[in-house]
Amino acid sequence: MVSRLSWIALGTNQGDSIPLYRRAVDRLRSHPSGIRLIKCSSLYLTEPVGSVRQPWFVNGVVMVESPWGPVSLLRRLHRIESSFGRNRRREVRWGPRRLDLDLLFHDDRVISSKNIQLPHPELHKRRFVLTPLAEISPQLVHPIIGKTVDRLLQCVDDTATVKRLTE
Repeated sequence: MVSRLSWIALGTNQGDSIPLYRRAVDRLRSHPSGIRLIKCSSLYLTEPVGSVRQPWFVNGVVMVESPWGPVSLLRRLHRIESSFGRNRRREVRWGPRRLDLDLLFHDDRVISSKNIQLPHPELHKRRFVLTPLAEISPQLVHPIIGKTVDRLLQCVDDTATVKRLTE
């Protein structure tokens, strides 16, 4: 069985965000069908993107190893979101999230289809994604842009506040 590396962004701003975030990481860590947590970033308090008035987010990134291709992994991530109460059909774009799990990278795969885009199409524009991603994988190269995550973070235009939370 081939193992694949994936990077997943986690975010939440509804309910008790820090414990909810930690439960989501634990769910990934203890997933019964083969996700192995490799690295986990610090938690970050981040300013929301967009015009919807809402609480700040708790965000972070994990690196995992799994035996699945990107579509299968994404399906599993959506099931985890649902188990935490997320209903993608009823939410406002860039609005509050009980739990958001975004597949950022899957090895160095590049995919553009109706159901999945890899790398995640917005990651290089978002400080709240790049900051925790750079913490755990600064030399990871974006396969389309050709820059490391560290370099993408240095060049990002996003001025939203991202504060590392102390444990």
